[in-house]
Amino acid sequence: MNKHNIRIAITGAYGRMGSNLIQTIQQYQDITLTCAIVKKKIVNIFTNEQKKILIHTNIEQAIQDFDVLIDFSTPKNTLQNLHFCYKNKKNIVIGTTGFTEEEHTIIKKFSKKIGIVLSSNFSIGINLIFQLLKKTARTLNDTYDIEIIEAHHRNKLDSPSGTALSMGDIIAKTKNWNLKTYATYRKKQISNIRERKKIGFSIIRGGDVIGEHKVMFLGPGEKITLSHQASNRNTFSEGAIQAAIWVTNKTAGLFNMMNVLNI
Repeated sequence: MNKHNIRIAITGAYGRMGSNLIQTIQQYQDITLTCAIVKKKIVNIFTNEQKKILIHTNIEQAIQDFDVLIDFSTPKNTLQNLHFCYKNKKNIVIGTTGFTEEEHTIIKKFSKKIGIVLSSNFSIGINLIFQLLKKTARTLNDTYDIEIIEAHHRNKLDSPSGTALSMGDIIAKTKNWNLKTYATYRKKQISNIRERKKIGFSIIRGGDVIGEHKVMFLGPGEKITLSHQASNRNTFSEGAIQAAIWVTNKTAGLFNMMNVLNI
């Protein structure tokens, strides 16, 4: 299969990311959004140019209609769709966050048979920061305290965000730490002075914030900050579509957005 006949399906067409993906994918000439999977058909949000999109309430109905699935939904729904893709040899791009360790194990198991791109964030900027975090964590010694601050809209369910956890995990792995052991989540309390070799997480929820992430390395006499702010969801949609094109010819494997970008 080549880039010129890739058929893409998406889940959650009426949601924030789903509707943004629908609008963004129309700008591509070499791929086609053939179907959308929704829980319940409601008022049609699609324009006249999008009438060729099939709308299904069950992914089983779409078995003949797509080659790659893009899924930004919930862990439970994503795992159901992943199982369908596994049974039917369909590759999948997963932007869902909030998976448990056991669910990550299931995803890894399924990747032995199909191509999966799993990423907590599909923006180019965040993935560049992921790489910068590796270099920064490798360079700085343990006299630098590490704090991660993230902000999202009031309706976001998982906390901390998947992106913030990815940042912490990257730092921890670079330093040969176990994130479970070295993570500390900020809350109101009376505590001792800050311990060394800890990764602090602070969470903000409110308004319609799309996504803001900041990592601070605070050392003696200086503070190093790496930050990213998304001004709209187009950057996530562009990345997810790029990932769908990239994974089309993969027979199996678990990949992330850094693999897609080759960084």
